[in-house]
Amino acid sequence: MARKKIALIGGGQIGGILALLVAQKELGDAVLFDIPEKEGVAKGKTLDIMEGTPLMGVDSNLSGTSNYEDIKGADVVIVTAGLPRKPGMSREDLLDVNIKIMSSVAENVKKYCPDAFCIIVTNPLDAMVYSFKKITGFPKNRVVGMAGVLDTGRFKSFVAMELGVSAEDVAATVLGGHGPTMVPLPRLATVGGVPLTELISDEKLEAIVTRTRKAGTEIVGLLGNGSAFFSPAISAIEMAEAYLKDKKRILPCACLLEGEYGIDGYYIGVPALLGSGGVEKIIEIKLTDEEKEMLMNSLEAVKKAVAETKL
Repeated sequence: MARKKIALIGGGQIGGILALLVAQKELGDAVLFDIPEKEGVAKGKTLDIMEGTPLMGVDSNLSGTSNYEDIKGADVVIVTAGLPRKPGMSREDLLDVNIKIMSSVAENVKKYCPDAFCIIVTNPLDAMVYSFKKITGFPKNRVVGMAGVLDTGRFKSFVAMELGVSAEDVAATVLGGHGPTMVPLPRLATVGGVPLTELISDEKLEAIVTRTRKAGTEIVGLLGNGSAFFSPAISAIEMAEAYLKDKKRILPCACLLEGEYGIDGYYIGVPALLGSGGVEKIIEIKLTDEEKEMLMNSLEAVKKAVAETKL
C-alpha cells in the first residue's frame, strides 16, 4: 500500500510541528511548502526531523520546497500559511494580508491536489476557510476549518487543571466562530461521565468559559511575538488522522452549513463526523434559547469577516 502524501502549506512554527507529528505518527510522507524566500527554512526543518526519525523508530519521508508542483497529488493539505497574530492585533486585523496569501494557496491546491481533504488553520479562520472553499470550488465535505478541536482542547484542559483530573476523562464541545464569540457548552460537558455542572461552581465554570474564549490572546500576550503553535498543530493532526484512518471521530470543526442550526452559506464551528469521506455528517445539537442566541451572535462576527473578503 502506497504511503499517503500530506502537503503542509506554510513552513512557520505550526508547519514545522505538523511535519514532526506526521513523522511521529507515521501518517505518511510530508512536503512542507513555503515561499521562495523561506525555502531554506522549510528544507532545514524537514531535514532536521528526518535526521531524528531513526531515533524515533519511525519511517516518513519529509521534504521542504518552494515549488507548488511538489505538492502534486497530496491526499491531505493542511494550510497554515499567513501572518501570525502579534500583541494588540485581532484575528480580523490579519484579514487583508492573509486573504492575498490564501487566494494564491487555494489556486495552487486546486491545480495540483484536486482530490485532497483540506484543513485550513490560517486566521481569521472562519473567513479563510470560506475563501478557500469559494476559490477552489471543492465540495464542502473536503474543505474544513480547524478551530473547534483547538477551542475544545483548551476548554477541556482548563477543566482538568481546575479539578485536578485526567484531561482524557473530560468530554466537551465548543461551537461557533473561532474568536471571542465562540460558544462553549458547559451544560453538555462531562468528566468521566459525570456532568461538569455537578463538579464545579457556576462561578468557576464562567471563569473557565471566559478563559477559553481568550485562550489564544492569552498565549499571544505571553509569547510577545507570534501566536500558539503546539496546540493548533496537534488539533489539525487529529483531524487529518480521523480522515486518513477513517476513524469516524466526532470533532467540532468549522464546516459549511446549508440550513443546519438555521445557518446557510457560512463556515462555523459545529460537531462533525470525520472519516474517509471527509466531513461525513454534521451533528445538530438541540440548543437552549440562550445558546442559540450566542451562536447567532457568533455568526454575526463570522459574517462581518466574510464580507470583508469580498468573495
